[in-house]
Amino acid sequence: MELQIARQIIDTLAQGIHPVTGEAMPEDSPYNAPPVIRALHTVSRALEGTAGEAPNLAHARPGLPPNAGKRWSAQEDSALEIAFDAGIPVKQVAQELGRTPFAVEQRLIKLGKMEAPAGGGRFGSAAG
Repeated sequence: MELQIARQIIDTLAQGIHPVTGEAMPEDSPYNAPPVIRALHTVSRALEGTAGEAPNLAHARPGLPPNAGKRWSAQEDSALEIAFDAGIPVKQVAQELGRTPFAVEQRLIKLGKMEAPAGGGRFGSAAG
């Protein structure tokens, strides 16, 4: 689903309208509760101007680096490869690129600089 369509649905819900039928939500609907309406408006504002790009997760979850969830640029890939080849620790590279160490490791795997750990789950796949 495109972010623009998702945002339209969220905006419609925030107005107390069923996004499929166009009918007003019943008074006892959770979508008419003030905290839910505020949450929907907050999410809608967070999605403003993000058509085609991931929302900035650093705002959604405090404590995340500034580039968390953003696409990697060719320049970042190049800087990452150079730093990795120079033996700079992943944690330091992550700080310099504004990424999490996990994101840096996953990008290194995608770039063919590291092998995915065996065993599946979040850190690798059993298929290798």
